[in-house]
Amino acid sequence: MPRLQADADPALWVPVTESFGWRGRRHRKAAIRMLLSQANRAMGTDERPGSSVAAWAMSQAAPFLMKRAAGRVLVWVWKADPELVVVMAQIQEATAQLRTARAMMPMEYDDTESFRSIHLGIGEKLAMPLPQDQRTPPFATYTWDTGTHFVTVTAVCAERERFGTVIGAIDDVARTLRIVDDLTVGESPEVLRLDPS
Repeated sequence: MPRLQADADPALWVPVTESFGWRGRRHRKAAIRMLLSQANRAMGTDERPGSSVAAWAMSQAAPFLMKRAAGRVLVWVWKADPELVVVMAQIQEATAQLRTARAMMPMEYDDTESFRSIHLGIGEKLAMPLPQDQRTPPFATYTWDTGTHFVTVTAVCAERERFGTVIGAIDDVARTLRIVDDLTVGESPEVLRLDPS
C-alpha cells in the first residue's frame, strides 16, 4: 500500500503521527481539544462536560491509531500555538464510492484553484477563510487525483483573523507531500539485477 511522506519545517510544525508517549503530548492534546471545540461549535453546543478528559484520552490514542494507518495519515500542529492550526494529510484508494461522494460535495467546494506540487503535479486547492456559516472554522483543502488514489491535505484553523498568517506555511507543507511505496526488485530483496543494455 502506498504511504505518504512530507518535510514539514520543524521550526513551525510538530508532527503528531509518530509522537509517542510524552513526546508531543501537549501539542496533541491541545490540537484535539481545538478540534473538539470546533465540532461542538458546528453543532451549536457549548463545551461538553468531560471534553478535557476526552481530549487527553484521544491524545494518548492518536499516535497508535496513526501508526496502524501505516503512513496513510500524517498530522501536524502549529508549534507556536497547537490550538491554532491542525493539518492532516491522507491517501485513499480512489473507489467509485469515493469519486461519487466527491462529485456530490456542496457547490462552494467547486471554487478551487490550481495548486502545483513538485512530487504530485497539479492538484486543487480550496481555501475558505470566511465560511458562510459563522460556526464553521476557516479551513483549506488540497487534493490530487493520481488515478488510483486521492491524496488530500486538510487544514483547520481556530481563528478567522489569523488564518491568513498561517496559510503560506500550510501551502509549504502541502508542496512537500509525496507518495512512497515499497517495491520488490529482482529475485531477492538484497540483490538488484540489471539486464545488459
